Amino acid sequence: MDTPTDRRYSTEHEWALLEEDGTVRIGISAFAQDQLGDVVYVDLPAVGSKLSQSKQMGEVESVKAVSDLYSPVSGEVVDVNPSVVDTPELLNQDPYEKGWLVRVRPADIAELKNLLDAAQYDSLLAGP
Repeated sequence: MDTPTDRRYSTEHEWALLEEDGTVRIGISAFAQDQLGDVVYVDLPAVGSKLSQSKQMGEVESVKAVSDLYSPVSGEVVDVNPSVVDTPELLNQDPYEKGWLVRVRPADIAELKNLLDAAQYDSLLAGP
């Protein structure tokens, strides 16, 4: 799966997409879902929760392991994807669209500059 170029990526394999309304949609990368295997449960923060960049915001449980989710930006959760909570396998099927996790009203939009672009993220995955 190609890495979408319209978003930024954390080294922990989450992505952040700046929406037209100024919110940031957050999800996990195709690489992350592939490493996890079949996702069976997702624990996400509630609407109104305050997130801090690079700090834990939830967990994903797969048949292989439980992995922490880290927020790529600081801000307030304004929306949680109910589809991914009810149907966690959406993370495996469509991690960049239907499998998004939360939308955040960012505290500082400049934090997006701390993240990797698609080419940098692909280089990270390729290794040294």
